[in-house]
Amino acid sequence: MVILKSKHEIEAIRKACQVVAECHRTIAPLIQPGITTNEIERIFEDIILKHGAKPYTKGYKGYQYATCVSVNDVIAHGFPSDKPLEEGDIVTIDTVAELDGWLGDSAWSYAVGKISPTAEKLIRVTKECLDLGISQAQPGNRLGDVTSAIQQHAESNGFGVVRDLLAHGIGRDLHEAPNYMHVGKPGKGLRIKEGMVFTIEPMITEGTYYMTIDADGWTARTLDRKLAAQYEHTIAITAEGPQILTAQ
Repeated sequence: MVILKSKHEIEAIRKACQVVAECHRTIAPLIQPGITTNEIERIFEDIILKHGAKPYTKGYKGYQYATCVSVNDVIAHGFPSDKPLEEGDIVTIDTVAELDGWLGDSAWSYAVGKISPTAEKLIRVTKECLDLGISQAQPGNRLGDVTSAIQQHAESNGFGVVRDLLAHGIGRDLHEAPNYMHVGKPGKGLRIKEGMVFTIEPMITEGTYYMTIDADGWTARTLDRKLAAQYEHTIAITAEGPQILTAQ
């Protein structure tokens, strides 16, 4: 069941979302060759705690970190480590902050130094997919309008759209209804209503959209080991249209 949020509740979610937005604003200029993903983890956790919030994923179903840091062929749920990022890598950082019982969630892909033209195109198209999806998240539209816009743009650029990892409603719980793939048909699916709060988070791949999970039970990689990128915002549906609660 989709839980519609009041204006007051949306503002409470926005506060949690803005903690996450600050994490991304802070890390963006620091993503350079030589930084480790454990350093990124510490920076994010410090910012979250500074605001009196909690790193929600730390301890979630046994996950041990405040961030998911996914490099190159890792689609999502990569573990932070002491391995330095290298020139030409792309890295996606995903985090969830809990503030006063409400959650904010956002992921962002970053270039590490100078990256290949293919990687540049993948990152650009993935961000465009997010923006196109948000533009379709209008009250009265359907989720298929959101997901088809994403799918059509990604595939028209020769990229794949991951099916096995889902976007989701969010509020007091991380994975509320609706849970949905970023593929679909216009005019199909759940009706979008004022008061809905959910993520749009396309995971776009250089090659196949099929994936594997590492032996750690978390790390999701592209089956063909080609690149993946992801951008994610938490949005609220208002009478005026979608509001990006994790806007940076």
